[in-house]
Amino acid sequence: MLGTVQFGMPYGIANRGGQPEYADVKQLLSAAFDAGVNCLDTAAGYGASEEILGRALHELGIADKMFVASKLRPLAPEERSSPEAAAKAIRGSLEQSLARLRLDSLPLMLFHRMADFPFIETLAELRQAGLVQHLGVSCDQWSEKALDILASGKAEALQAPASVLDRRYLEMGLCRSAKRRGVAVFIRSVYLQGLLMMDPVPEALQAVVPPRRKLAGLAAAAGMSIGELALRYILGQEGVSCVLVGVDNLAQLRENVAMFGRGPLESELSRAVEDAVPPLPEAVISPALWPKKESK
Repeated sequence: MLGTVQFGMPYGIANRGGQPEYADVKQLLSAAFDAGVNCLDTAAGYGASEEILGRALHELGIADKMFVASKLRPLAPEERSSPEAAAKAIRGSLEQSLARLRLDSLPLMLFHRMADFPFIETLAELRQAGLVQHLGVSCDQWSEKALDILASGKAEALQAPASVLDRRYLEMGLCRSAKRRGVAVFIRSVYLQGLLMMDPVPEALQAVVPPRRKLAGLAAAAGMSIGELALRYILGQEGVSCVLVGVDNLAQLRENVAMFGRGPLESELSRAVEDAVPPLPEAVISPALWPKKESK
């Protein structure tokens, strides 16, 4: 699954190139499709991402060949306090996404926040109306509530963050439980927004340096980059339906496609990866808690 947040806005702590030009986005999508990528992730909250995707997929003639997953705009507190207001906001957000993406029916719509999950029945009604085919929730942060959402039987898909640095959802058995229930799990933040590779590391995130050094050693001994080690570790996790990766240019796309093609790590190396990383502070592995980048 190709993440497209960076197509609509500058994104990621390690982002140095900013937002790609439209011509570059179109070239990336064409190359991704030719390489076998068949899923795209976007959201109403990702700047111009939906609009850019809709235009590019239409011009490339591949809109009906890509499984597009988007996310509703988060509900405001006053909307969550009223079922009628919530229903109106959810329908409005979905209809706006469909218009921007130039689609009659969206393959998958997710709530962008777990806090909005109580209104899943409204989204189910829109599925009955044919505006969306599948529905689910994006786990915006780590929470045991993800298991409650899974147990409800109302979500067909979950998106969740996981990486070699943050294995909490993996260790709580979310993916394995989802597999048993027939629920798809899309894993994002495999590179933790680039923190896994960036240099220098911001002062507030220095706790990541020692385990990252161990991971780099394991990767070098196995003849691969730390990025490849991280990606292929996640590929080997039971119950993971899809791995979401964002790219800024063709070189990154081709590198990621090649790494996906090499498949999961061998079990012995996967265990070594797990042994190399102790539990890290929440402020380090939760991007929402990171210090804001200074604007220039």
